[in-house]
Amino acid sequence: MAVPKKRTSTSKKRIRRNIWKRKVYLSAVKAFALSKSIANAGFLYDKKSK
Repeated sequence: MAVPKKRTSTSKKRIRRNIWKRKVYLSAVKAFALSKSIANAGFLYDKKSK
């Protein structure tokens, strides 16, 4: 039989959401830094190594 779940407190909800947002923010910063370095030719890419 289905039982209702306990309500998640507002503070726990905020903590979880902020952890998720921080992960997204850090990955976006890394992606932007990589694209910036590639655009400025500061990134060395060797096609022969693959």
